[in-house]
Amino acid sequence: MTDYIKRIMENDTIPDHLKKVLHDEMYHGIEVSNLSVMLAEEMGESPAFCRDLEIAGMLHDIGKLKLIDYIFSEEDTLVIEHMKYVRQHSLYSYKILREAGYPDNILRAVFYHHENYDGSGYPDNLRGGNIPWMARILRTCDVFAALTSNRSYRKAFDTKQAVEIMIEEVSNYDMKVFLTFQRILHNGKFKGIQELRRNISPLQKEQLMLFEKEALN
Repeated sequence: MTDYIKRIMENDTIPDHLKKVLHDEMYHGIEVSNLSVMLAEEMGESPAFCRDLEIAGMLHDIGKLKLIDYIFSEEDTLVIEHMKYVRQHSLYSYKILREAGYPDNILRAVFYHHENYDGSGYPDNLRGGNIPWMARILRTCDVFAALTSNRSYRKAFDTKQAVEIMIEEVSNYDMKVFLTFQRILHNGKFKGIQELRRNISPLQKEQLMLFEKEALN
């Protein structure tokens, strides 16, 4: 655990029931951010693009903190009702970042990171090239990071299992991004999900401050 995240976890003003979710979402952001930048660099994107993508990956799920009572409740909830709240998190992430003054390209990447290439995603059922390029990269990295992390209802899949699951749903992803993702997994650049979460850049640390702010709201 990094010193900054450790300090946040030891902040007594943050409610205990929020701390595990906060911990998991910060590390998920680090994983998605690092993997997204890895893909973007492999595809020859500019340093400015990679910097903005690094921020978007870090903060894409911050809106979940607004929905903690719904998304992470252990009470029995109708699946359709649960999904209604889950699908609001990208909108809340967008609103948090807009209020904080982040630029439009980052806002759009965060808002649309659950759009699927075949048009089956949300919030607007965008298809193909209508989905912002940055959001298409986030989509692939977000799914992989989620599959390879422990959840309350299942253990983490290993890399091979996660990729097999993603291949079964390959129509969800931009093929250029997905093929680059596959290449990174096999060319030695990817060292494992744990390695992704250990490498926290100064830019990513700056974004952690927004997580802490939202946890205290």
